[in-house]
Amino acid sequence: MQRVVVLFSCFAMLLSPLAQAQRIKDLASVQGVRSNQLVGYGLVVGLAGTGEQSPFTEQSFRTMLSNFGIKVPDGLKPKIKNVAAVAVHAELPPFVKPGQTIDVTVSSIGEAGSLSGGTLLQTFLKGLDGNVYAVAQGSLVVSGFGVQGADGSRVVSNTPTVGRIPAGAMVEREVKSGFTQNDFLTLNLNYPDFSTAKALADTINQKLGADPAKGYQIATPIDAASVRVTAPRDPGQRVGFLATLENFQFTPAEAPARIIINSRTGTIVIGQQVRLLPAAITHGGLTVTISENQNVSQPNALADGQTAVTQNSIIDVRADDSRMFKFDPGVTLEQLVRAVNEVGAAPGDLMAILEALREAGALQGELIVI
Repeated sequence: MQRVVVLFSCFAMLLSPLAQAQRIKDLASVQGVRSNQLVGYGLVVGLAGTGEQSPFTEQSFRTMLSNFGIKVPDGLKPKIKNVAAVAVHAELPPFVKPGQTIDVTVSSIGEAGSLSGGTLLQTFLKGLDGNVYAVAQGSLVVSGFGVQGADGSRVVSNTPTVGRIPAGAMVEREVKSGFTQNDFLTLNLNYPDFSTAKALADTINQKLGADPAKGYQIATPIDAASVRVTAPRDPGQRVGFLATLENFQFTPAEAPARIIINSRTGTIVIGQQVRLLPAAITHGGLTVTISENQNVSQPNALADGQTAVTQNSIIDVRADDSRMFKFDPGVTLEQLVRAVNEVGAAPGDLMAILEALREAGALQGELIVI
């Protein structure tokens, strides 16, 4: 019997109430403390014949030489099979200061076969505002490789046209943060929920001795995603305050009743709060097998005829035993999975059963198909 494997989105039935408590830093982030995306365009040189001869690569190569005072004659077309045009991108973490380094990723944007063994020349990395925040340069680390034969056959492992340069960019400009500009800071929940936001604010007020009933509170929930916390203006005090705050533990609200179905992989995730109303389900299958056989027809030796090949189709229809099981009111997730396994339903069958239950109004939970 094939068993359906269902993933639980909440482990509350296996853990004690104390084990459910989590740190604030694991459930929320500080508004304004974020990374920034940087991107640039550059050239990788030193390739072993795996570069490209595209127009924009040639133009970039000529521009680079002109910056060093070298002018290539207009009628001369340089052969630059060891050069590739690349896009360079990186993440600029918050509070990074000039002089520190960050990792960069280099990707070919032309017809280069591989970037293995190449070196990225000085490349400016710009932010969304068009300003240069870092400068990248260095030797690439490429995990993939590609080999091509004379007949056009090719073997490729991983992705040889993408490489990394650890600590390959030097930060030149700091991104200003509003971390200390106000008398408060805002905590944004990773998964918005009104109950969780209230629990977070209550925990902070309780830990720091605030009493909202008397008009004194430190944390105030703004909406389902944000909690505003009064904090010291002095940077040193604010850092210590946040270091203490983010290690407070509280119990977030239980997740909504949801069933997530991935139709491509057959993965089914059922939330703990999913319940079923009274329903009866029948499960059965119809198997149709079609086989084609070829028969050779030989004419009689005395008759005038030719050997012929005829098709013989055999269709076998077999109906599996249908089974029915009944759900009583308030059936839990554990009982649902056990019942489905008893009838031998495959993941695809379970998807159809859940969809039918939703259409019948017997499923208490949101059904999401991704």
